[in-house]
Amino acid sequence: MTQPRPRAAVVVTGSELVRGERNDRNGPFLAAEALRLGLDPERITIVGDRPEDLERALAEGFDADLCVVSGGLGPTHDDRTVEMVAQVAGRPLIVDPALERQIESVSRMFAERMGRPYTEFATGVTKQATLPEGALSLGLAGTAPGFVLDTAGSAVVVVLPGPPRELRRLWPRALETAPVQRVVERAPRRGRAVLRFYGTPESAVARALAEAGGDGDGVEATICAREFEIHVDLVYDADAEERAEALAALLRGGLEHYLFSEDGRSVAELVLERCRVRGLTLAAAESCTGGLVAARLTDVAGSSDVFRGGVVAYANDVKENHLGVSRALLERHGAVSAEVAQAMAHGVRERFGADVGVAVTGIAGPDGGTEEKPVGLVLVHAVGPDAEKARHMELPGDRETIRSRATVAALHLVRKLLENRHTAE
Repeated sequence: MTQPRPRAAVVVTGSELVRGERNDRNGPFLAAEALRLGLDPERITIVGDRPEDLERALAEGFDADLCVVSGGLGPTHDDRTVEMVAQVAGRPLIVDPALERQIESVSRMFAERMGRPYTEFATGVTKQATLPEGALSLGLAGTAPGFVLDTAGSAVVVVLPGPPRELRRLWPRALETAPVQRVVERAPRRGRAVLRFYGTPESAVARALAEAGGDGDGVEATICAREFEIHVDLVYDADAEERAEALAALLRGGLEHYLFSEDGRSVAELVLERCRVRGLTLAAAESCTGGLVAARLTDVAGSSDVFRGGVVAYANDVKENHLGVSRALLERHGAVSAEVAQAMAHGVRERFGADVGVAVTGIAGPDGGTEEKPVGLVLVHAVGPDAEKARHMELPGDRETIRSRATVAALHLVRKLLENRHTAE
């Protein structure tokens, strides 16, 4: 009989997150990490900075085997995470002298760079060096320390800074600590298979999964639609590996024309890899997506050896002057047209000296649509050394949704161009 998996809870703090002023990036990352380690991520709680709210969220999180907390470690009065963790754990707060010296050194450097007296930082330094008794310091990312606290009878608590880059820098250190390792060692080994589809509706994938036998018997299947991509994750117990592989094979066989990734890599990563394998470079011309195609590509580390650059050509004169789109073509067909998308793709390819050019033009709304060219109309064109592809779409959704879906569509069009695939979408 498979032993139950240790449970993981994530508590993300910050009133700006609760108010919707910023999106939470830490919760999904930490939950995915818990799953990767074989834990059962049971909840992500986003809570503001009020002490009573934070105390309640932490008390619930402490019911899990591992509770990971992010945010609220700064020097100001509303950074209350350390204080509340200590209170819920029933531990006194003490100053860590070594940590205080470390934070002081960094703070003095900041003060010097800013031309401010160190005395303005001193109080905050002591505050940030104050930890619950028994906490294991993880060192610094910026001036915010991370730490691990074994509450002895309740959760092992990992407390990390709120900025995602700082959190991800300290997370591996937390995994190396003895308390966290003890939790992870109790987790039964789990496997994971990932299948990513594009160009088929979520209902078709759900039907294929049901016809293949569905999940259960040690296999958990989740289906998630993201920007017209359908992501299927199969998480399975060690004794259910054979059934998971059979289920994945049936899905793969029934939807092979739409399958684009089996290792979790994004379409941007795959496009860059396919260019790299063929020794090709890539450039992008964008109108309605406003640089999102370029952003997705440059989000991938090492993209500079493939991606040469891009142009956000919103105005017609920019399309003319920077992409070589003729005024006659713009006047005859309009900026949102298949003809202009094609000219933009050829233009950016030529102007940047790239092997592959991709272009996007459309009407993202909420205004600007007509009966002939409604909001959501998007034209995408990709051209390579020996072929080109075009796509006409009428995308549903608000402005943000249309722009993000158009971005993904452009990347998939380039992927298909590089694969020489002609599957209808």
